[in-house]
Amino acid sequence: MSFQPVKFYQTGTFTVGNRLLAPDQRSVQADMERTNSLNSGHRACQGCGEALGARYAIDAAMHATNNQLIAVNATGCLEVFSTPYPETSWQIPWIHSLFGNAAAVATGVSAALKIKRQKAQMGDVRVVAQGGDGGTTDIGFGCLSGMFERNDDVLYICYDNGGYMNTGIQRSSATPPAARTATTMPVGPEPGNPFGQGKFVPAIAMAHEIPYVATATVADLRDLEYKVRKAMTFRGARYIHILVPCPLGWGTASRDTLRMSRLAKETGLFPVFEAERGELTHSTKIRRLLPVEEYLRPQKRFAHLFGKTPAVDTIARLQAIADKNVRKYDLLEKEAN
Repeated sequence: MSFQPVKFYQTGTFTVGNRLLAPDQRSVQADMERTNSLNSGHRACQGCGEALGARYAIDAAMHATNNQLIAVNATGCLEVFSTPYPETSWQIPWIHSLFGNAAAVATGVSAALKIKRQKAQMGDVRVVAQGGDGGTTDIGFGCLSGMFERNDDVLYICYDNGGYMNTGIQRSSATPPAARTATTMPVGPEPGNPFGQGKFVPAIAMAHEIPYVATATVADLRDLEYKVRKAMTFRGARYIHILVPCPLGWGTASRDTLRMSRLAKETGLFPVFEAERGELTHSTKIRRLLPVEEYLRPQKRFAHLFGKTPAVDTIARLQAIADKNVRKYDLLEKEAN
């Protein structure tokens, strides 16, 4: 069953986190005592989904651990815009790792904390590792798989914006098929990123049968916070993959970040679910299934699909991917007999 007993929708308001609800039903972001782990003053682009995702996720982790948390951060957009030397926007113990070894560094921190607990030198401090899709699905993939295989006591959070946005919008293994990047230009018989490449790391994490795997988007604050807090109730390796639109790389308006996250989920292109020890345990149902064009058309990285001669076959292939996700992750409510 879904965690949400409350369905509370607002339009035309700046109210954040359902402050009109009873205190025990509010989100972490609605709590005046939230830690603001990623504070103001960072240099993220306007409308940056990664800045939202990191703030939401780490504040939720801090809440779940009574502020006993250390974060390890891979090189990438998040690290660059939040810590321009000698400044920082982080208000927690925070360690900068290399591009590809955040999972390994976090494993070392977790091991050191375990020894300190055994010697009664400190309380139960937990560890979160975080990185973008470049540092997670590509450069750091080996270290991440090792962390999963050893079942190290670390929560790894991937903020997926679909490319190497910090270095010039190059393709990553999380870039969608047909998307334009600086290294997958919209030219040739099959313009954009090739089909049949890349990887979906949540499924790989499930194959390792680690205690907890989940996906989320920045469009659903309560769902994201719930999954982070739930992850902190487990011991061992845990993985959360958060979709974080990048207005610069995707070619969308900065005001549309949450809208694009919601459309990714509502079209089935980004499945939202939970899994425990390799088994799917819950999927967030799509309220109204939309065609993939609704998600693709607002993004300039897919503009070549909608020219004078629309790329009907390519759009159909993307629709097939969404349809497969709907079936595989059980994203639609079953009709009553």
